[in-house]
Amino acid sequence: MKAVMMRRLAFILTLVSPLIVTLSSAVAAEPPVLKDAFKKDFLVGVALGTRQVMGEEPQALELAAKQFNAISPENLLKWQEVHPEPKQYQFEPADRYVEFGQQNGMFILGHNLVWHNQTPRWVFENEEGKPIERDALVERLREHISTVVGRYKGRITGWDVVNEAVEDDGTLRKTRWREIIGDDYLEKAFQFAHEADPQAELYYNDYNEWQPAKRRGIKELVHGLQAKGVRIDGFGLQGHWGLTYPSAAEIEEMFQDYSDLGVKLMITELDVTVLPDANRARGADISRNEALRKELDPYPDGLSSDVQKQLADRYAEIFRIFVKHADKLKRVTFWGVDDGQSWRNGWPMRGRHDYPMLFDRELKPKPAFEAVIETAEAKR
Repeated sequence: MKAVMMRRLAFILTLVSPLIVTLSSAVAAEPPVLKDAFKKDFLVGVALGTRQVMGEEPQALELAAKQFNAISPENLLKWQEVHPEPKQYQFEPADRYVEFGQQNGMFILGHNLVWHNQTPRWVFENEEGKPIERDALVERLREHISTVVGRYKGRITGWDVVNEAVEDDGTLRKTRWREIIGDDYLEKAFQFAHEADPQAELYYNDYNEWQPAKRRGIKELVHGLQAKGVRIDGFGLQGHWGLTYPSAAEIEEMFQDYSDLGVKLMITELDVTVLPDANRARGADISRNEALRKELDPYPDGLSSDVQKQLADRYAEIFRIFVKHADKLKRVTFWGVDDGQSWRNGWPMRGRHDYPMLFDRELKPKPAFEAVIETAEAKR
């Protein structure tokens, strides 16, 4: 009887053992998760596009839900997308975006309320097509902010209120907002946003934030708003960087310099281009538009292992600094889920092929992803 039982047990083990091995392999093959790796340091976010939130790229949404715990809207809450005509709002993509964030327990950002780009011409014109008067534009600004922020009151946690108001030389940018309203368009934007949702966090957001002259200008802007009693909770450092710029020393200096602002710091639009500079086109001035040249599009068929390693090493360097300054950082957000989504493919010349994200065009993790994860593991 005992021999029969042993034979039966041996037979069962022959059936079960392959399943155990398969399950163990599946668990072992499960990729690491960014939001878990940095859960003690900062939120890890991603920008979502209209196609994604409207369900046209379900695999990208699935990846976003798994890897990230914060989301930003790439374009769908910018003025021309959400408010294209004087009395017309298009909220469906934004509604889907917010619903996705709520369903997945994410920090939800609103981006952005006031910008010199992607704002329709009609905003600055009267019914006759002539420049609008100051008071009328102030009211138009108030109405837009009140409507958009008010719709998502209590659901969107923080807003990029003003985007890119400082030039690289540190001076205030000459925009239609400033031309018609004056310098106080900045404080009015923050005032209207606070009135629309007193509990929401309010941020200023800009690129080339590491350059000394612009850094001084941004600090003057934030300190000036604070001196007037304007509610400003944070500053978004966009992080549109390259393989060689800014240097580690410049990033370190940037964090040290901004730490005395007394506001939360966030990396809001992180990506690392691997492409050569197009006439030193650094930053994110989307008005730049140049002709495509072959020498500036060197990787149309994909990256070599050597360049993949360069990108991985660069991301590792950047995240080591982020982890070091985690006490100053609330959030690190990647500007896109994967290489195919990235705006860098078309800037400053259409048709280029860039590879600035942690996931490739097939949504597979790149060596850069592993390098970032390793920076989190190294501190444990």
